[in-house]
Amino acid sequence: YHLHIHSLLFIQTVLHISIFNSLLTAAHGLSDEQREFQKVAFDFAANEMAPYMAEWDHKEIFPVETMRKAAQLGFGGIYVQPEVGGSGLSRLDTSVIFEALSTGCVSTTAYISIHNMCAWMIDTFGNTEQREKYCPDLCSMEKFASYCLTEPGSGSDAASLLTTAQLKGDHYILNGSKAFISGGGDTDVYVVMCRTGGKGAKGISCLVVEKGTPGLSFGKKEKKVGWNSQPTRAVIFEDCAVPVANRLGEEGQGFTIAMKGLNGGRINIASCSLGAAHACVQLARDHLLVRKQFGETLSNNQYLQFRLAEMATKLVASRLLVREAATALQENRPDAVSLCSMAKLFVTDECFNICNQALQMHGGYGYLKDYAVQQFVRDIRVHQILEGTNEVMRMIISRSLLTES
Repeated sequence: YHLHIHSLLFIQTVLHISIFNSLLTAAHGLSDEQREFQKVAFDFAANEMAPYMAEWDHKEIFPVETMRKAAQLGFGGIYVQPEVGGSGLSRLDTSVIFEALSTGCVSTTAYISIHNMCAWMIDTFGNTEQREKYCPDLCSMEKFASYCLTEPGSGSDAASLLTTAQLKGDHYILNGSKAFISGGGDTDVYVVMCRTGGKGAKGISCLVVEKGTPGLSFGKKEKKVGWNSQPTRAVIFEDCAVPVANRLGEEGQGFTIAMKGLNGGRINIASCSLGAAHACVQLARDHLLVRKQFGETLSNNQYLQFRLAEMATKLVASRLLVREAATALQENRPDAVSLCSMAKLFVTDECFNICNQALQMHGGYGYLKDYAVQQFVRDIRVHQILEGTNEVMRMIISRSLLTES
């Protein structure tokens, strides 16, 4: 009995509104400047994204103008250098922003994160001419970018990709196709991994292909469970001539460029998962406080109190891991790749479980599209698959552990 009373008092303390809100602000440990970035992103999510999230999902709208408004706040090239139009912020700053934006719409924020990754790849591996040509329009989101690595026959085994780029004079002739490309058909710039050499990772190069290039076409728009505010199509190359001047880095450097992009992409997508979980804990809390069963609100049910406490705890733990990985990547630490993989694995799994539990707490209402919680569940599920499946994350982590001297 005494244990029950003490446990109940503890959970009631955790559920006290002011303390709970403090936990969910996600501002602990941030600088004043980072708190300001976060506030701007939360406000944008609440005012410009959340009211339209369901409509974008239902009508499969790619919210171009909303994203351009986000770009006006500096969110189109968050970690791109300022001299080409970027905000020049850190990986931690970026994580804070994507978490906040995702509370308003996960699908749209996830696309923005992919767009940012592409802009960073051009900024980091492009020459001066390439950076000045592409980055300003990408950072303003006057133009949009897509990342093209996955193929119908090469997903997790990305190094086996078959799209070829044969050098003829001052052009590469591309043939092949890419699958599951976010923004495909609606975007302007395609960062494409293709084979210019022999088998394996060392034969892969990276080309920037512009929409409208002869020989570039797109498959049908895919019908997806979630992520419906961004189109997904196959990207097809049929004797597509791309200038050699559009190659990022040297021949054979493409796989390295792709993987370095994905290390940041994994933090970004984990941050988007944090935003979904963050929103779902709030939705579950609010539902428990108003929904009555058996003559009292669900917030008085100790089992549900405990589950909510667990959800909040896992959210905070996940956030700490993402921020540690972001800092490691920014500092180019030796453990950065493993930490990015750990963050992607742990956080996308745990945050999906948080969102799914929030739906369960809503009962039958959670399964209705009138309630936002179901959309967070649908949108976040794919995070366990893309940017490297969570099974591949386990491979990367275990390989690192087993090869340490």
